[in-house]
Amino acid sequence: MSEIETMMRRIGADAREAAAVLARSDNQTKNSALLAAAESIEKRTSAIMAANAEDLARGSAKGLSEPMLDRLALDRDRIGAIAASLRDIAALADPVGEVTAAWSRPNGLRIQRVRTPLGVVAVIFESRPNVTGDAGGLCLKAGNAAILRGGSESIRSSVAIHECLVSGLLSAGLPETSVQMVKTPDREAVRELLAGCDGAVDVLVPRGGRSLVDRVQREARVPVFAHLEGICHVYVDAAADWSRARRISVNAKMRRTSICGAAECILFDRATPGELVSLVVGDLIEAGCEVRGDEAVRAAHCNVVPAVEEDWGREFLAPVVAARVVDG
Repeated sequence: MSEIETMMRRIGADAREAAAVLARSDNQTKNSALLAAAESIEKRTSAIMAANAEDLARGSAKGLSEPMLDRLALDRDRIGAIAASLRDIAALADPVGEVTAAWSRPNGLRIQRVRTPLGVVAVIFESRPNVTGDAGGLCLKAGNAAILRGGSESIRSSVAIHECLVSGLLSAGLPETSVQMVKTPDREAVRELLAGCDGAVDVLVPRGGRSLVDRVQREARVPVFAHLEGICHVYVDAAADWSRARRISVNAKMRRTSICGAAECILFDRATPGELVSLVVGDLIEAGCEVRGDEAVRAAHCNVVPAVEEDWGREFLAPVVAARVVDG
């Protein structure tokens, strides 16, 4: 057995033991860990930024694209948002023990469907260090132990954030192995996660591009929660509130163009007034976005670039958006 295999099986066994503790932990204890982790992130902002600077320097030297570097980059606002997300998770209702359905049989037997933790959740993600906080926090809230494996480009940033999660766990009296970070970039570690770490992993969650998701779905020997590209569309209905339609369209595209949650296509109902189409498109262009449109959208605004077939269903990950008019 290789050194990596031995390490991953130990991580899996530790996660399994921690999952048993978390499944019995009350909501107050889990929330205490989340809130303490958020506070630790804020206190260690400088250390996280220093780790991130190393990742960015190495990523730039490797020739990462601008969208990838933007996904990787952390500043004080983005680090503050990670802490805020943990506080938001703490504010959620405890899902464990929630009764989602109940019914009675003719013989008087009462049956309930109750939410319970999954056990051990492994999350494999690419170079988005904020996922460390999001994934670890969500798994903890749901009473699951987590094994996190981030992209090699973000390993220093992810480890720095993970240390804050561990600090929160320890302050709440929970096992520090409740959220573990795979700290080696060796690809053998991913193979072990896909194999289930000798039966320890209950479910895998890949978060990244198509190649990552395809590989996990193809090679995993445990259940997988998967997704594809984030080709997000905004639909503007003919009856839409003009002010909200304009704000939402710009925010959805331009808040952060390099992420999978950014809009890549704006759809207008054919009955939408041409003036509104022009205003939305003009707002996007003014915000620095290139708009590639069909004939109807180009007719509404003179600065729209003609769209080609490849622009529909495309993930730009840049300040570029496709726009077209549709029949409802």
